[in-house]
Amino acid sequence: MASKYINRSIENKLDEMYGNFPAILITGARQSGKSTVLQYIANVKKEEINEVSLDDLYERTMAIEDPETFLRSHGVPLVIDEFQYAPNLLSYIKLKIDEARKNEMFGDGKKVSTLYFLTGSQVFETMENITESLAGRVGIIDLYPLSTREICGLKEDVFIPDINILKNKETLKYEYMDNIFERIFRGSYPELYKNDNISIETFFSSYLRTYIERDVRKIINVQDEPKFLKFISSLAARTGQEFNASDIAKDVGIDSETIAKWTGVLSNTYLIFLLQPHMNNNVGRIIKRPKIYFMDTGLACYLTGYVSSETLKKSAYSGQIFETYVISEIVKSYANNQRDPKKHLYYYRDNNGKEIDLLVVHEDNIYPVEIKKGANPDKSSIKNFNIVEKFEMNSPNGCVLCLSKDIHAIDDKNYIVPIEYI
Repeated sequence: MASKYINRSIENKLDEMYGNFPAILITGARQSGKSTVLQYIANVKKEEINEVSLDDLYERTMAIEDPETFLRSHGVPLVIDEFQYAPNLLSYIKLKIDEARKNEMFGDGKKVSTLYFLTGSQVFETMENITESLAGRVGIIDLYPLSTREICGLKEDVFIPDINILKNKETLKYEYMDNIFERIFRGSYPELYKNDNISIETFFSSYLRTYIERDVRKIINVQDEPKFLKFISSLAARTGQEFNASDIAKDVGIDSETIAKWTGVLSNTYLIFLLQPHMNNNVGRIIKRPKIYFMDTGLACYLTGYVSSETLKKSAYSGQIFETYVISEIVKSYANNQRDPKKHLYYYRDNNGKEIDLLVVHEDNIYPVEIKKGANPDKSSIKNFNIVEKFEMNSPNGCVLCLSKDIHAIDDKNYIVPIEYI
């Protein structure tokens, strides 16, 4: 693998925003490629963009204590990386933007282009402050680590399980199980696809250390760091399962309230996605706990101690990590197309044990989806699909995502669909 830029699906949206919003915010997990995609766009547009990171303690201190001087000492356009460390900057950025707009209207008429690019890895601080300070002045983009379609250089559309849409979709190249589990084991952080000289273990060890030092330490006590590592490993072992705070609390040795708080931290720093249950008044006794999915399977594998893709493939963990891979790819397809996955993706489970892995809501339609590691799932895979009839929504078809090579009909309404169609 050469050290080469991998094109990102958000580039078109970023290009559309560039010059039309005075500020652009890109949020996402550390190492997901936020700064790199900005550098790429600047290179394409042949514009020089200044850059400063608030991970730098000197720059952070100046931004917090003297934001006016901080902004004056860096020319525009300016990338402020990890800006959530100095949220007070936002009010000063607003003043700069408003001054430029006033000058455009009453001064020399110079059009206000994009002045500030903000990147952040903590959505819980980022979004609240942005909403208050830069409403109407900022374009917002979420960026996850690489999707498989980005890695393979293919166009990425929102995943909609409508069989007529799927049959006309450009598919990924068919891969054997060994290759798929190698990709699952490696994960999706760009650095692991650009740098041949770094081992997976070295990367994730460094990643966790940086994540705890910069994103977590101010939330937890230093003496709690070993327990936090135990917690995140315990959560990784449960990827693809329902979130049960009391069970995890017993494993880690802390209270359920702390578990819920720390889980919120992982969600708000983009490491996990909480898939919510689909609520419907026509169906009673629904399980209301979300399901946990790590957004990078490589990190989940590292945390659970797997040392090779071959060991992973043969393990009892293989089914749930395969499901995690599929769900994370679908979530990315929505986020990369500026659609909120939380408004379209759900799961179903009731107190009778009936479950559907994924429910995709698109317009007025709902699509039931099962995820199977095998290549030839049978009719038992769709045994719960008739539950969606109670939702009083149109359900054109259902599908079973699996390792099959081609699309096959299970019956007149449900289909086996290879994961290459995601």
